[in-house]
Amino acid sequence: MNPTTPTTPTTPTAPVAEGDGEKKTAEKAATDTAGAKDAAERPETAGRLDKARTEPADRGDGAEQDLDPDLDPDLDPDADPDLDLALGDDDLDDDGSGKESAGLGTAAAAVVSVGLGIVSLTGAWSGRVAAERETLIGQIKTSSGGSAAQQISEIYGDAWHATALVNGIFGLVALLVGCYVLVRPAFGAPSAHPQAGWVRAVAKGGIALGVIGVLVAVGMYFDLIVALPTAAATTAGS
Repeated sequence: MNPTTPTTPTTPTAPVAEGDGEKKTAEKAATDTAGAKDAAERPETAGRLDKARTEPADRGDGAEQDLDPDLDPDLDPDADPDLDLALGDDDLDDDGSGKESAGLGTAAAAVVSVGLGIVSLTGAWSGRVAAERETLIGQIKTSSGGSAAQQISEIYGDAWHATALVNGIFGLVALLVGCYVLVRPAFGAPSAHPQAGWVRAVAKGGIALGVIGVLVAVGMYFDLIVALPTAAATTAGS
């Protein structure tokens, strides 16, 4: 036996051309594509693919719906605590401005009360006009003749009474305005800040001036302070 003779027979393989490998790869890819297409055309597979396509869109729509309330400019304030806080601050600002306006109103009324009380004591142009009117009426009545007492009453007495009446009206108004300023805090919603002390002091001053003005006017009107002059009785000469 020849030792160089191979004991295992070998089968010769046919040579592979360069284009054969690429051709087989292309055929395999085409086969896989056709199989995938056939699987996609099946009813059960098509249903699963449609569901897979729609699920991400549904999740996206849900996310947008979740985000819409935060981005919606017409959001209900009850659903947003930040907006509730902002609205609450606006309400507090409105309440504060209303209380401040009420405080300024009462302070102004107190000053007006003092002014009216001073006018009731010193007199006003309206009182002078009323007095001049009564004087003119008295002169008209006594132009055709009359006694001295009648002339005094018609020309001077009525004019003084008209002045006293007008001054008394100013004093009464001053009294009422001052009382209103003092009793105003007792009505309406209670205020967190008490009424200023100077406002109460000015209101009390207006009340005092009003009372004095009313008393003086009453005394002048009824001739209690200054009486009308009387004409001396004349005797006829012999």
